[in-house]
Amino acid sequence: MTTVDGGSRAGRGRGHGAPSMADVARLAGVSAQTVSRVANNRSNVEEATRQRVLSAMRDLGYRPNIAARALATGRFGTIGVISFSLDSHGNVRTLDGIATAAREAGFSINLVGITTPTHKEVNDAYTRLSTQAVDGVIIIEAEALDTPSLLLPHGVPVVVADGHGRQDHPVVDSDQAAGARLATEHLLGLGHDTVWHIAGPPDSNSARHRHAAWRHTLEHAGRPVPQVLFGDWTPESGYRLGAHLATRPEVTAIFAANDQMALGAMHALHEAGRTVPGDVSIVGFDDMPEAAYFWPKLTTIRQDFARAGRLCVDILLEQIRTRTPAAGVVHTVPVELVVRSSTAAPADRHPGADPPFPDTAPPQ
Repeated sequence: MTTVDGGSRAGRGRGHGAPSMADVARLAGVSAQTVSRVANNRSNVEEATRQRVLSAMRDLGYRPNIAARALATGRFGTIGVISFSLDSHGNVRTLDGIATAAREAGFSINLVGITTPTHKEVNDAYTRLSTQAVDGVIIIEAEALDTPSLLLPHGVPVVVADGHGRQDHPVVDSDQAAGARLATEHLLGLGHDTVWHIAGPPDSNSARHRHAAWRHTLEHAGRPVPQVLFGDWTPESGYRLGAHLATRPEVTAIFAANDQMALGAMHALHEAGRTVPGDVSIVGFDDMPEAAYFWPKLTTIRQDFARAGRLCVDILLEQIRTRTPAAGVVHTVPVELVVRSSTAAPADRHPGADPPFPDTAPPQ
């Protein structure tokens, strides 16, 4: 490997300004055309040569000229991402999938977070990204987009993750309804007369779809539909609502709209002296990594957030390559029921049997 001292860095420190493509070419021992191919992520460069050029770029602190690259390739090499919340497990995992897929495709991401999803905030964020040299935009959990009066500016391709109701942009979402149906049918199949539901906030698309599918499944099975209880995705709300359900002896099965609320409910049930799953079975939604380490281990619906993020990037890149806006089609990512230890037949279906888990505190 060539050692570069201060005087050989293409004149840096001698008033020559930022390193140029020619400086990189000299250090790497290649032509300027080869450096251009590497900078523009072209495929017709041998891997060893590519790595030598990249190493020279790092050593010199060279940054490709974005405007020049755009003129050469027709692309800026950047995907804009607008997210309405970065404190939810699903959004963070989806963003990770987007970032990984973008990196593998030779793109970087420019993230804009929005705390208040108003029309103005969405339009401002979209306009800001549009003027910051992005090739397309992915919008995560776009609740505000469901208002028909909100019109995004034209000219930059858009894909929406975890959003519904739009006809003008493609949407990528997990099969929320199928997940809620699987959770409810699992509990009914164990012999529970009905299933109580701790839902997410009413203004959430995901929560509404899970709530509707839970209700439809119970009605289709001819079972009573209990009053729904609305949480806010947090363990605290699950705990509060779980404490309420713990006072009702007729409650033997709960479907919580996410794993965090399921965790809070399980804690409240334990404090009230009701065992899980001996007295009450519970199913969550998401399959967050910690779900397998709850006490007991949580039965839940697994969402493939990484696959959803990759699909967002694939659809967006297709629009960028073809320079053709995609129709407002919903692309659904399958979900999976993961059965663990938090669900069992109700106690009256196996009288005299020991509960599957003892009524003890979880290990410290």
